Amino acid sequence: MEQGLDRRLGAEFIGTAFLLATVVGSGIMAENLAGGNVAVALLGNTIPTGAILVVLITMLGPVSGAHFNPAVTFAFLLRKEIALQQSVA
Repeated sequence: MEQGLDRRLGAEFIGTAFLLATVVGSGIMAENLAGGNVAVALLGNTIPTGAILVVLITMLGPVSGAHFNPAVTFAFLLRKEIALQQSVA
């Protein structure tokens, strides 16, 4: 089912905002709770990031394709799986 461009852009915006908030928030939380242990801080950041990606891709993937990373969009453009107008938007 083809979604409208405004709906896809909205989904990408919401997904990117949630991903950014999760990465920053979990990074701050992990740094505060790790007690100087870098491995624990890294683990405390990567687990929430992976979890939110699973949730966002499951929820927003059918709407927008869940390209929250511009590099993914660029790769799809190079493979001609999306149009230039769609990738710029």
